[in-house]
Amino acid sequence: MTPIRESREFRLLAIGGTISSFGAQMALVALPIQIYLISHSAVLVGLLGLFELGPMIVVSLVGGAIADRRDRRPVLAAAQIAMIVVTVMLAVVSLAVAKPPVIAILVLGGVLAGSTSLDGVARGAIIPGILGPELLRSGLAFNYGMYQATGIVGPGIGGLVIAALGGTSQSVAMIYALDAVTCVGMLFAALAIGPQPPHAVKDHLPVSEAIVEGLRFVASKKALAGSFVIDINAMLFGMPRALFVVLSATVYHAGASGTGLLYTAIAVGGTLSVLTSGWIQHVNRIGRLTIAMVVVWGGAIGGAGLVRSIVPAAILLAVAGWADGLSAVCRSTISQTLTPDRMRGRMSSVFSLVVTSGPRLGDIESGLVAGLVGALNAVLIGGAACIIGVGATVLAFPELAAYEADVEVARMKREAELESVEPVLST
Repeated sequence: MTPIRESREFRLLAIGGTISSFGAQMALVALPIQIYLISHSAVLVGLLGLFELGPMIVVSLVGGAIADRRDRRPVLAAAQIAMIVVTVMLAVVSLAVAKPPVIAILVLGGVLAGSTSLDGVARGAIIPGILGPELLRSGLAFNYGMYQATGIVGPGIGGLVIAALGGTSQSVAMIYALDAVTCVGMLFAALAIGPQPPHAVKDHLPVSEAIVEGLRFVASKKALAGSFVIDINAMLFGMPRALFVVLSATVYHAGASGTGLLYTAIAVGGTLSVLTSGWIQHVNRIGRLTIAMVVVWGGAIGGAGLVRSIVPAAILLAVAGWADGLSAVCRSTISQTLTPDRMRGRMSSVFSLVVTSGPRLGDIESGLVAGLVGALNAVLIGGAACIIGVGATVLAFPELAAYEADVEVARMKREAELESVEPVLST
């Protein structure tokens, strides 16, 4: 809680982010439910990830370059405005006809994903500068904890509201409208914080060259690149969220409320991990901890593919969420400590792209595999593939296991001190 007490800007961002995240988590469960209600196709639910992927890639990379050349505050505000517009359009389309065209929902879902990516890039670039090295790990843990806490309430309420209102596209429209309202909280926070320009930036490369420079930087930091690859591996093979609605309807027979429960279970585990994550501040080899937690994630997901009732499945998903929460805090620390402020927008764009596109790739993979071998088998195969992928990542990026947080935090402090001295020397 120290960052909340000591930093007004972080406090505003945390409050605004918590409010907007609540609506986003409701929309997270609403989109696949609506597509399945219209089509009854696991493949089409999985294709939502494909429609989301393109906008996320473009917006993340361009947004990161912009965030490294100007005040990051207007970038954050623009993301909120875009999310409000898109969610209102989703509500209108859902109310207009009993069964909206699936393609309209897929396209608007993709635009919403791109807007959400811009939000993540801007916030990721702002937070390290307002917290500093001493509060960074605890601030990142708090942020992730609030995200997971809203992930408990949001999908659960979303599923219950949709079920209570009849499980139709019109009932889903209520969720989209609520999401639009909650985005106002983050818009207010973006307008209320002070200017957030990047530090130590003298010359601006063209946007295309700036994007290339950012990608080269990420590739050159092997521990950073390894943390991205291991997360992509975990989400690609071990995130079967596109199948939650299918499993709930056809295996567990729990309907929309059961779908919300499965989403909520992962968030419950993530929240518990962050609420008890103070000990991570004292862990030096957090790269190794990341590796171990991704193995636990894959094992728990694979186990969920072996059960046929919703309660043990939810428990295993909670275990997976617990492991993912610890992994997320560690990976965030690795990325922020290895990146100078002048590169944070572009690094955050890649980080946001990995974090948000990974589950979408998982949607595509799990949906296609489920179409071939069934939903439960797809979950089991994905968990096993995730564990195999961890081994391949460790062999390809040994620097991830060798990462030492204490060394990098100390270097980050020295660089911050030098930046504060340079203006005085020039004067």
